[in-house]
Amino acid sequence: MTIEFLITTLIVVISPGTGALYTIGAGLSRGARASVIAAFGCTLGIVPHMLAAITGLAAILYTSALAFEIIKYLGVAYLLYMAWMTLKETGALRVETDVPEKSAGKVIVESILINILNPKLSIFFFAFLPQFVPTTSAGALPRMLGLSAVFMVVTFVVFTGYGLFAAAIRNHVISRPAIMTWMRRTFAAAFVLLGLRLALSER
Repeated sequence: MTIEFLITTLIVVISPGTGALYTIGAGLSRGARASVIAAFGCTLGIVPHMLAAITGLAAILYTSALAFEIIKYLGVAYLLYMAWMTLKETGALRVETDVPEKSAGKVIVESILINILNPKLSIFFFAFLPQFVPTTSAGALPRMLGLSAVFMVVTFVVFTGYGLFAAAIRNHVISRPAIMTWMRRTFAAAFVLLGLRLALSER
């Protein structure tokens, strides 16, 4: 593992995306425990992309226009769904004192879907990890698994930090309805913009 890998990984993970937004929303709406569960689910959502890259399925996604478009627009549809649910106050940002508690399983499933329906993550693993794995090395597979594990740990730590911070300011947010209205609209707009960016993305 190199310092370049760690720096690049940190930059990629810190950059706000759908997983970070969902985790922050969980912290705001249901507190610290929900935010940690959401961070864990988003981290688990990386596994399919990692396995795809390692087994070569990402290469198929990268070279097949149809496969890429199908996955891409599934991701766009889900992002728009999250935006709509946020505006309706039944999604990740429904912040009220009497919000029914979501089961850990439901939070994990939602957060996994957030990352599974992101074809760019597969392409990222396909294009990024091999740069740090010598193709002539007999230990290429263990090294790729190790680097992927590091990426997942960094993701979990950063997302947990986002979520715990959101949970820490939750009471201040709940007591100010105007702030909540502004935040719901901002998060919904962010989901829409991410969806548009994904829709316009090329392979």
